[in-house]
Amino acid sequence: MAAAKKAVLGPLVGAVDQGTSSTRFLVFNSKTAELLSHHQVEIKQEFPKEGWVEQDPKEILQSVYECIEKTCEKLGELNIDISNIKAIGVSNQRETTVVWDKLTGEPLYNAVVWLDLRTQSTVETLSKRIPGNNNFVKSKTGLPLSTYFSAVKLRWLLDNVGQVQKAVEEDRALFGTIDAWLIWSLTGGPNGGVHCTDVTNASRTMLFNIHSLEWDNELCKFFEIPMKILPNVRSSSEIYGLMKISHSLKAGALEGVPISGCLGDQSAALVGQMCFQDGQAKNTYGTGCFLLCNTGRKCVFSEHGLLTTVAYKLGRDKPVYYALEGSVAIAGAVIRWLRDNLGIIKSSEEIEKLAKEVGTSYGCYFVPAFSGLYAPYWEPSARGIICGLTQFTNKCHIAFAALEAVCFQTREILDAMNRDCGIPLSHLQVDGGMTSNKILMQLQADILYIPVVKPSMPETTALGAAMAAGAAEGVGVWSLEPDDLSAVTMERFEPQINAEESGIRYSTWKKAVMKSMGWVTTQSAESGDPSIFCSLPLGFFIVSSMVMLIGARYISGVP
Repeated sequence: MAAAKKAVLGPLVGAVDQGTSSTRFLVFNSKTAELLSHHQVEIKQEFPKEGWVEQDPKEILQSVYECIEKTCEKLGELNIDISNIKAIGVSNQRETTVVWDKLTGEPLYNAVVWLDLRTQSTVETLSKRIPGNNNFVKSKTGLPLSTYFSAVKLRWLLDNVGQVQKAVEEDRALFGTIDAWLIWSLTGGPNGGVHCTDVTNASRTMLFNIHSLEWDNELCKFFEIPMKILPNVRSSSEIYGLMKISHSLKAGALEGVPISGCLGDQSAALVGQMCFQDGQAKNTYGTGCFLLCNTGRKCVFSEHGLLTTVAYKLGRDKPVYYALEGSVAIAGAVIRWLRDNLGIIKSSEEIEKLAKEVGTSYGCYFVPAFSGLYAPYWEPSARGIICGLTQFTNKCHIAFAALEAVCFQTREILDAMNRDCGIPLSHLQVDGGMTSNKILMQLQADILYIPVVKPSMPETTALGAAMAAGAAEGVGVWSLEPDDLSAVTMERFEPQINAEESGIRYSTWKKAVMKSMGWVTTQSAESGDPSIFCSLPLGFFIVSSMVMLIGARYISGVP
């Protein structure tokens, strides 16, 4: 019997989307932007001490291989010829820090994740060395001094991990964010792997000058980071190297395919949402929540707690574009916490069902400040609280409050962005895994009191990486000209409550946020010192006692 004829679809582009919670590989038709197939693998997070968040770099890399292999198998089942994959883009969780041995390819420590808080005392010590009238760190990087960014994580590794110190002394160490680790590994690793990053990821390290687009000597001296371990900085769209992964039969079919796109996940979503014009914005709901507004070719510095960051540079000879960003640490992560830590849901999808049962939080407010508060507060002493509990409260109300928390945090950063930009957004473009939750999307429209607009294909982060890869010089299978970009069908959610009710709920949320601040000292954050309890407000003990008394009965939903 003759072999089935392979479907001819024209050039295809693959995208690795390596996030905090999972890894995916997706393949798109470059002419229509249609998603043809994908595979996803969940990634473990390790919490060795309170406030510490780590991941295994080798597990991350293996998950990429697995996703590529499984996606290629699925394409084969669909009779699609994988030899039509002409380029691969990489999108990644930003700031997460890896140091590895360039001779063996072995990581020298776990990846220190962007959410990690172990460096708070380092941040406080360094902040005392910045002159009050000359915050050169913020003026050069667009970022506040925070545990969030890579420089302080790398400083911690250099100070505390003997293997890292020794490898640096022996000129064996390489540093990178996840994109650099993946590109180096996928292009050969110890056998000629390319050590590079792109401008969007470099701009999140706190070592990169966003004006000159170079590693900054003054910043590296300030953080005492040896520049020899840093990756080369490239544009977001150019050929970095060719795939070398022949150890896997299926994935090995992509041997020699160029890796030609690289964007931090939030920049990739901005590109995937086609926010190429000054003033266009998107909000991505992933592990965290990230609102980016394209500010064009000019750096706009926020007066309301937002970050200034590099949006993209789509080619070596193309101009750099900048963005204002509002960063929320915990969004989808709060759902995972309800599943893994409290056990009140068995899968992330159950949250919508629970919330729908009650349709209200019944006065319960949840501030998920597990890693302190990011934008617009930048308050590392905050911690998560659930307040407004009564004997009527059950797990459904807590589930609803968790979804509301994501929406309230988005409103806070949207308000800050509107004040910085001067022109309020008339609608919000959204994407990310959580946007499949219709209750969340309706809540978001109600709380913002503007329409929320969601693309029918929510994988905009991967799409952005694929667009950058396909458009690269030497690949040229994806046109980014406005007339050539595929029209996207959208789902629209209109506000369904009145403005007064929206405002009352928001003001109560802000009251809860104030209660979450000032709970933790530097010593307790870093060492887990039980003496923290001596300095906690009385409210902590009242809320804790209530939770313990009613938790087993009411959180489980027993009447």
